[in-house]
Amino acid sequence: MMPEAAKEIFVQTTMERASATERDAAFCQRATAGVPFLDLSRQHREIAREVEEAVRRVAASGEYVLGREVEAFEREWAAFCGVRGAVTVASGTDALTLALLASGAVRKGRGDEVITTPLTAAYTALAIVNAGGVPVFADICPRSFTLDPAAVERAITPRTRAIVPVHLYGRLADMRAISEIAARYGLMVIEDAAQAHGASADGKRAGAFGHAAAFSFYPTKNLGAYGDGGAIVSNDPALLERARILRQGGHPEALRSGAEGRNSRLDEIQAAVLRIKLRKLEEWNRRRRETARLYSQAFARTSLVLPTVEDEAAHAYHLYVVRHAARDRLRAHLDGRRISTLIHYPFLLHRQPLFASGARSSLPIAEKVAGELLSLPLHPHLTEEETHAVIAAVLDFEKSRNL
Repeated sequence: MMPEAAKEIFVQTTMERASATERDAAFCQRATAGVPFLDLSRQHREIAREVEEAVRRVAASGEYVLGREVEAFEREWAAFCGVRGAVTVASGTDALTLALLASGAVRKGRGDEVITTPLTAAYTALAIVNAGGVPVFADICPRSFTLDPAAVERAITPRTRAIVPVHLYGRLADMRAISEIAARYGLMVIEDAAQAHGASADGKRAGAFGHAAAFSFYPTKNLGAYGDGGAIVSNDPALLERARILRQGGHPEALRSGAEGRNSRLDEIQAAVLRIKLRKLEEWNRRRRETARLYSQAFARTSLVLPTVEDEAAHAYHLYVVRHAARDRLRAHLDGRRISTLIHYPFLLHRQPLFASGARSSLPIAEKVAGELLSLPLHPHLTEEETHAVIAAVLDFEKSRNL
């Protein structure tokens, strides 16, 4: 946790004082090793003893797949999300694929359309294709970067069966408006919550809005395993039971297949690790929000377009993503300061060959935004010196542009 004195230093940081004090120089000197975008080894060091004990416990149990750790984690994750149940699977992609299939929204060979965003990881659209659906892309809101409900409604056709809103970068899509549209047209809503562990709106957490939701536990997520993993959550017991059958090859009973399922199971070690990390999630998300607050205060007078949220406590800040008209120059400047950044995502899905047929019209906001987005380092174990080094480097870039 950052000391109060250090917080005051950050709050007072302005463009004019970006690198004008000895304190700034000292901070930057201590960060000369560079600022990595993410270092998961730091997270491991915080929980290493608990993880080692859990691995030994699982190894000694002789129960390695779909055992007591998985069952316990499914109960705990459902309770955290505020839903009736959870079904773990092998990846976030499988979670979204199986959620679409278990909901009955998509059936292979019918040309069922699923509306989603072009600004997301390709796995979102790939899951729709894997389920037998056709991804159709609607434009985004220029400030939240999530699906624009009005654009979603314009994209609906007689073949539309579902909407997959993506809770991007840790912020929920406009679920109230999207849910109202879905109800009006009789559509399923399957949340892609892969980046929204612990995000909330209207008193509900991500995963509790749609007919079902898909989470990823890839190691870089706010709640990440020590390998791959995913989960489907829902308030519909029948949907959850179908998901359990589908993850086990479509077998409601041993070797008696009633559906075309997957071999998609979370192992006991990953479940045990996730149970440990789940107890830390709210504290880690709080640290993310604190770093995001410091960034936003420091960059308030710059030309960066900052993340906008109505309630800071509702944003999980999986990523801190800014917009800048000179994004590539800013990124090169930060690279010169040994500050690692990433672009989420450089290739819009409607421009990718596998999904290109899913855009019926231009998506001007997504196309403009895609060339301006930049993700700055933000994670629960970013140090005070590293945070300050990022702030100072960005402010120096802004100062040089104004000379």
